[in-house]
Order: sequence, then C-alpha cells, then structure tokens
Amino acid sequence: MGKVNRRKFLTYLGTGATALAASSTGLNVLTKPAQAGGFHKEGQKKPKIGQMKFKPIEPSSKDDLVLPHGYQYNVVAAYGDKINSKGDTFGFNNDFTLYFPINERTGEWDDDDDDKRKGERGLLWVNHEYVSDLFVYGQEVDKYSKEQIQTLLYNQGGSIIEVYREGDTWKMDTTSKYARRVTGLTKINLTGPAAGSKAVNGATTVQGTFANCSGGKTLWGTLLTCEENYEYTAEDAGLDETHYGWVVEVDPFDANFQVRKHTALGRFNHENASMGLAKDGRVVVYMGDDKKDACVYKFVSEGKYNEKLGKKNSELLNKGTLYAADLSSGEWIALTVEAVREAAKGKQEILDKFQTQADVVVHAHDAAILLGATPTDRPEDVEISPFDGTIFVAHTNNDKHGNIHGHITRFFEENDDHGAMNFQFSIFVAGGIQSGFSAPDNLTFDQYGTLWTVTDISSSKLNDKVWKPFKNNGMFAIPTSGKQEGEAFQFASAPVEAELTGPSFTPDEKTLFLSVQHPGEETEDLSQPTSMWPHRAGDRMPRPAVVAIRGF
Repeated sequence: MGKVNRRKFLTYLGTGATALAASSTGLNVLTKPAQAGGFHKEGQKKPKIGQMKFKPIEPSSKDDLVLPHGYQYNVVAAYGDKINSKGDTFGFNNDFTLYFPINERTGEWDDDDDDKRKGERGLLWVNHEYVSDLFVYGQEVDKYSKEQIQTLLYNQGGSIIEVYREGDTWKMDTTSKYARRVTGLTKINLTGPAAGSKAVNGATTVQGTFANCSGGKTLWGTLLTCEENYEYTAEDAGLDETHYGWVVEVDPFDANFQVRKHTALGRFNHENASMGLAKDGRVVVYMGDDKKDACVYKFVSEGKYNEKLGKKNSELLNKGTLYAADLSSGEWIALTVEAVREAAKGKQEILDKFQTQADVVVHAHDAAILLGATPTDRPEDVEISPFDGTIFVAHTNNDKHGNIHGHITRFFEENDDHGAMNFQFSIFVAGGIQSGFSAPDNLTFDQYGTLWTVTDISSSKLNDKVWKPFKNNGMFAIPTSGKQEGEAFQFASAPVEAELTGPSFTPDEKTLFLSVQHPGEETEDLSQPTSMWPHRAGDRMPRPAVVAIRGF
C-alpha cells in the first residue's frame, strides 16, 4: 500500500456500502487499476501546473456567502427579477448553471477592436428546481388553485439570461434578444423509443419541464437539463408522471430549436448528464439517479458524431443503448427489453410491465435492478475528467447503509474508452470529519485538474450532532493528481440553510458562476425568516440567486 497520509487512509476506510460492494472485486478501493496509467492521456489536454490559489476558509455559520481573502461575489439574478423586455422573471431555487460566450456561437464582438470583450458577454442558463410555498405564495398550501398551479409550473424549468462583465461585476442585460424562460408550461417534444408509445399514454409532445436539478453541455453546443424529483410537482399539477424524469435538450441561442426530451436516455430521478465520445465516435452520456439505492447509467448512441452536422447531431440521442453499472462485476449491463423479459421468465406481472423498449426506458430503475445493476448511495453529479477521461460520481450519502457523509467514486473505463463494457473503480475521497466535507453533490473541473464539489447536507440536519462540525453547506476544491490528490480545501460557505449548487467557470476561469439555493429553508414564520440573504434593500424574505465570484 506504500506510504499513505492519515487523511487518505481514513478516506479508504470511510466509504460505506459501496466500498463493501467493491471488496468482492479485489482491491479496487485501495489501488488504481493498472490500465488507468498516469494522469494525462495522449490526445487529451494537460492540466496546468499550480497549487491552490486561495487560503482555505474555516466552516462558518454566517448568513452570507463566505469566500477566501481576495475573492468577492455579486448577485447576478435572484428570484423574481425581471430578465427581459417581455417581463419574464427569474424562477425559484436556481441550480445548474452553464455559461455560453456570445462570440462562441454568434460571432458577435469578433472584430479586433473588441478583443477585450470576447468572453465577457454571454448567455447563462440556470435551472429552477422547485418552489417554497411560504416564499412564493406567502403561506403553506394544501391544495393548489388553478392560478397557483400556473405559478408553481412557471417558477420551475430554466432561465436563459444575458450577462456581461463591467469592471469586476457581472450584470444582467434585461434588454437581451435571447433572454427567455423554459418552464413547466412550455411545449416539449418527446424523442426516442417512448415517444408516442403506450408507456407514456401515446404522447409525442408534453407540457413543460420541472424539478430541474443539474445538467450538462452537448458536443454540438446545446445544453441538457435534467428532471429530478418530478413526482411532487406532477401530482400537485395533475400531470402524467410518465412525461417527466427525462433529460431535456435546449438551445439557449435559438428559440426556434424545439425543446425535446430524449427518452432513450431513460426516465429516473436525473441529477445531470455528462457527454463524451467513445473511441469509435459514438456519443456517450453518463448519468446518476439521485435517490437512495439507485444506479449509475450511461447511454451509448447507435450512430457516430459528425462535427460538421452541428445541431443535427441531436438525433444521435434518439437511438442507442442504455446501460446501468454493476459494480460487483465491473460491467455495464444493457437495459434491453429482450434481457428484461428473459430475466422475468415465469413472473407474469413483470412480463406484463415490460413488453417494449419504451416500457424499459420509462421504468429504467426497475429494469436496472432486475438485471443486476448495483444500487448505490444517491449518485448525484457524474462528470468526465477533461484530462484523463475518468468518470467522477458524487455519491451523496445513504443512511440506510451507514454511509452518512457520502463519497466520490472514480470510474476507469477499460482501455480508457467511454464505449467500453467493462470498468474498474476506486473511492476517490470520502466525506466525513477527516476530509472536512459531507454530502458531495455537483462537480466541475478547472484547468489545474482540480475537482470542485458543493455539498448537500439537509437543512434540517445541519445542527444535528454528526453534521454540526461542518456548519453551513460549502464548496470544496480537491486536486485529482499530485501530492494533494484527494485532499479537500474549503473555498466557500453558504448562507444559513442554503445549499450551493451548479458551479461553472467562464472559459478564462476568471469568473465562477454559482447558485445559492433555498436560503432560510427552515423558516416557519415570514415575519421571522431564518435567513435574509442576499440582504438586498427592500427585501422582506431570503431569495435564491445566482452569483458571479471574482478573484481567480
């Protein structure tokens, strides 16, 4: 095992149920697979050399977004803010963010005189996950009225806002021709095997997207937004549950690009979708199902990516194979109707449920478990390292198996091929007092090969004994190579009862966009909110908001 520092040794021991599952495959938990080789792979970009550029902060209980010395933030948009000339407003409980420089797609600001402005104006997509009755309606609601349902649906989905940098501050341009909302009221097409099928009650178009948690970017420049805990809103609004729980594609620059839900990628409590390429050119999408005892998935397209086709490549997500991970064998299990029906022989109820591939994708979790995929500890964000192609999975926690603080798993595909059918894995880092964080959630990378994660400790548990040392939720930087590999350094602390979500850098990595979700979540009396972040003049309640962090 060699020389291992105390923090890393405790990390290897503190991994809960998934670590136990790994033990049956040998020493995967303790050693990197031989085929993983060094950090950098031929043909992939190399990380820059450098150490942490900030002095880590201590855990905080302050009702503010606390950052290291030399860093500052400003609020770009908060719940209720007007985003365009039509009067559309920024939704509630913002999550995933993704920045698109204007010049990247449109050529605007491309002449020489405007070189300094390149990348300093762009579109920011922001997810909106759910609403709080108390802050949106002014009271808790038992049964929503028709008008309240409209409000419920409008304040979820996503916002496209135009933002620009002025000095050290990022601002929103409310005159933008691009700014618009995609909501629970938007008409959306279905693609793939479930479209028009009995499994979705014949629907080819559906109403809206909601419960939007995290997401990803396609190779052709559109975005993927993911529907997570959709059941509650669907029930409250009287909508068909089978129409939700999908990966949704949006083009932020083109309102005429039909928003679509890709049913071939499966229906479950989607956290995010991370896209890469197999060695043979097929598109691969990795996904997590954010609930206890749920699986890690990947989709592999039937066709191959062609850069010259641009957005037409979206059709690749209509047809392919959905797989779920079996960690005990290190294999990807194909979720096909033939395999499911073979496994269900003699069980008429299951055979009746799974008659077509549409039934398999609509009930992906049940199909995965039936075929032997591994139930894991709330797989939230799944991200592909841009440096070595390994896949990082934030397993947030699972108290059913004693994995109280969660861990981050690292998958190594066979021959470094995203299209491979076999993999090995390691526990990259485990949450707990030894690492300084608990409940890892969203993930992103920077140019130094640093993995950034935010945490998702439930607001109701922040003051409980085992979570008290962590204080408010936070954001942490974790090197993925070098002497500090696997060590977590706290970069930010959230306001009271808030969760930090959706971190994304601008291309020059001088700005980090970050969502602050549900500050003051435990408030029971509007006259006595537990948080007043972002402390704006005239506000009488806390407001979820997206911020721009400068100082990098």
